[in-house]
Order: sequence, then C-alpha cells, then structure tokens
Amino acid sequence: MLIKEFRVTLPLTVDEYQVAQLYSVAEASKNETGGGEGIEVLKNEPFTNYPLLGGKYSAGQYTYKIYHLASKVPAFIKMLAPKGALEIHEEAWNAYPYCRTVITNPGYMKENFVICIESLHIADKGERNNVHELPPEKLKIREVVNIDIANDPVSAADYKPEEDPTKFKSEKTGRGPLVEAEWKNKVDPVMTCYKLVTCEFKWFGLQTRIENFIQKSERRLFTVFHRQVFCWMDKWHGLTMDDIRAIEEKTKEELDRQRQQGEVRGMRADSD
Repeated sequence: MLIKEFRVTLPLTVDEYQVAQLYSVAEASKNETGGGEGIEVLKNEPFTNYPLLGGKYSAGQYTYKIYHLASKVPAFIKMLAPKGALEIHEEAWNAYPYCRTVITNPGYMKENFVICIESLHIADKGERNNVHELPPEKLKIREVVNIDIANDPVSAADYKPEEDPTKFKSEKTGRGPLVEAEWKNKVDPVMTCYKLVTCEFKWFGLQTRIENFIQKSERRLFTVFHRQVFCWMDKWHGLTMDDIRAIEEKTKEELDRQRQQGEVRGMRADSD
C-alpha cells in the first residue's frame, strides 16, 4: 500500500473551486472520450446519510462512472490483462468541501485493486499537517507532495500554451499570470486541495511497480487538471450550481455520442 497526500494550492476561494472543479471535470471528460474509449456516466444524483470523514459530512452528490481505457494503460498491463479488464469503475461521494472517490476494477482484479482519493478543500496555503485525520500508523507512511501549477514541469505531450498559468491572465477577475516563484504567498484569495491517495494493487511481483505507476499518474493528472482549472477561469467564473448540473447533463449525452464514434482522444499512458 502506498499513501501520498498531494497538496494543490490555487488562487481561488473554496466556493469558487466547487464550480471550477465540476466545470473542468465535464470539459476534461469530453477531451478524453472517443473511438470506443472514454467515460460513461451511469449515475449522477444526490445522496444523504452516508457518513464521511468520521461523520463530519454525510450528504452531497453521488456519481458512478465507467472508464473505458484501452489506450490509456501501460503496455505491461495490457500484456497481463484480458480485454474486459481495461474498464475502471469510479464511485464518488461529493460532500463538498469533502469528497471521497473509490476506483476499482470489479471485472478482473476485484478486491485486489483499489484506489481511494479523499479530497478536502481549505482556505489556506497547504500547511496543515493531518487534515484527513489519519491514525499514527498511516500518518507514518504517508508522503506529502506539494504541486505547484505554475512551476512544476509538465511533459511536452501535456503542455498547451493556453493552459499555462505563467501566461494566463483572467479578464473577469484580474488574477494571474503566476510568474513569481513564491506566488502562493502573495495571491488573494488562496485555497488548497488536500488530496489523499491510497492505492493497493495485490499482484505478486508487480505490486510495487504498479502502485508507483498509479501514484505517478495521479500526480500528472492533478497537475494538468489544476492548470486547466486556473486557466479556464473565465469560462466557469460566475456559473451557478444549477448551471453546472445542466452542463453535466448535456456532457453525459455528448460523452455517450462521442464514445461510439470518432477517434481515440486524450491523455495516453506514459511509456514504460
């Protein structure tokens, strides 16, 4: 088991991030879907009485998605896994500002593969020690990884000038570009996504390699996604939650259509 806590600081308020994240998830989903692959939304509905983080949160929005991933897994997994195994199921309980996401592969790996992502969003600069209230034995093995959306390197395949926080300036808010090394100490507002990723892959001889690959992939995903969240600010700023639910419904229809046609799109696996 590997436990990493990724901390992503952004020049947003916590309320703004709720809209920004949901808008950006919908947009990014469309960029990852086509040619028989991509994201299928099975459920998107309210939930209640589901205790999270020791019962502090218990109501919000539940989503259930299937990721059809053939081109997006590394070659060594394709060699081992039958075709049907390349479907990943994601359940998420979004009780904002807390969200719990569980990723599994019920068709093949069953209980031997689980990724749990617990996200808490706080108006600070990412300096709190144990927001997820981990017990001592887990806190001992947790690794903290700070992600700087402006200064951390991204691969040439992931880089887009229009999604570069060092170049973007919001016309609606005046925020950006993020050009100083210590920008997070100078921006206002400021908030941090504390994303605790616990992954377990029980396969003799491959566990360490796959768990490291998963954590590397999560870091890449969090970095690229939050660069988009910031640089898409003028697209989502001012939207309401009603607007977001309408966008999500329209996106679901578009994803179903895209998945059946066109070419494979989006972020491929890093070469192994």
